[in-house]
Amino acid sequence: MSDATRQKDAVRPVRRGKVWLVGAGPGDPGLLTVRAHQLLSTARVVAYDELVSDAVLALAPADAERIPVGRRAQGCRHHEARIHPLVLVRALEGAEVVRLKAGDPFVFARGGEEAEELAAARVPFEVVPGISAALGAAARTGIPLTHRECASSVTLVTAHAARDADVDLAGSVPPDGTLVFYMGLGRLEAVAASLVAAGRSPATPAAVVSRATLPDERTVVGALADVASLARQAGLEAPALLIVGDVVARRVASPASPQADAPAGRAAGSR
Repeated sequence: MSDATRQKDAVRPVRRGKVWLVGAGPGDPGLLTVRAHQLLSTARVVAYDELVSDAVLALAPADAERIPVGRRAQGCRHHEARIHPLVLVRALEGAEVVRLKAGDPFVFARGGEEAEELAAARVPFEVVPGISAALGAAARTGIPLTHRECASSVTLVTAHAARDADVDLAGSVPPDGTLVFYMGLGRLEAVAASLVAAGRSPATPAAVVSRATLPDERTVVGALADVASLARQAGLEAPALLIVGDVVARRVASPASPQADAPAGRAAGSR
């Protein structure tokens, strides 16, 4: 056998792994897609955001490697990185990585940025959509995001500006229709004031939904002018959504079944 043949036989192609950008939904594991559940339940490496619920993460095998990659996870604040370095490392080592992202990967979850980085590194990836927080909150609270009689559009907005210098948030949203603000608990007063300054009536119905679809979910309903103070008085916790529009007044509760116990201990205006 020639030296060239030996060298050729000694070379083995490097097999890159794959990254699955998986939507973990709003928190309730029952709202995972079938595909997301399949991937998570057989995963060997799981890289998860801090907002992924413990109940969802518990579906991964006990011996799977878990990599916390949220902004505050273990003190890690990698705003400069578009994807956590360990995700790329594991994929380049040949592993298949389930990259769990709260809600839907392409709705305020930086999934597009991570996909760009994976493509640049020539790492195969696939996106598995998930139920976004707005859809989960609407379903659980009975607030229709659109309604033929009062809202023909819905706009999803991040209450956190991409840069601290960004201002006039309301100037970039439509003057009517439903608005859903993500990540806005700390900026409720500023968002409400900006919307009123842009022309929305202070009496516009509004709701703040805290920890949608989770066991400790709570909802406060009021007018745009006072919903921020109501949410603060109720001690709502993040993550929370602000829903603004006439659809909030269309909130409908399902009648309790005859076998169901009536809910107890819920304060007025909360759910």
